Amino acid sequence: MWEKNGFLNNESDTAAAMYQLEKFIESFPVKIKQFSSEQLLHKPASNKWSRQEILGHLIDSAINNLKRFTEIQFLPQPYSIISYRQNELVIVNDYQNLPLDHLLDLWQTLNRQIVFVVKNIAPEKLNYPVDPQYEIEEMKTLAWIICDYVAHMAHHFRQIFPG
Repeated sequence: MWEKNGFLNNESDTAAAMYQLEKFIESFPVKIKQFSSEQLLHKPASNKWSRQEILGHLIDSAINNLKRFTEIQFLPQPYSIISYRQNELVIVNDYQNLPLDHLLDLWQTLNRQIVFVVKNIAPEKLNYPVDPQYEIEEMKTLAWIICDYVAHMAHHFRQIFPG
């Protein structure tokens, strides 16, 4: 269900996605704290993010998606996704030099709010049309965008915890 080539397959089970997100919220901090500082901050290449910077990217993703999940419910349809400057945000927020606990608290808080918002979306709004504006050229739904958010997170977790 979760993803193929970085994007969600056509399934849109938001209840399953929120169940998975709640599991991630609880398990991810425990897992990432098993890495040493050197392992967290190591960059595999000069143009690649460290594990800690990937966590920072997931914070930026949560901020942007929380905004999307709320706006899609009241702005004119179809809603067009506005992309954000991922690399620049990681640099400007200087995630590499922040305490891990600070980043984890922020990531968990944002994702708890996402779970709250999504669980309170009226069922008919889950079918609102959304233009993803990226490699996918077909119209999607709010439900699909929500599930794709969790798939995106799972993709980055595989980068943080390879193997």
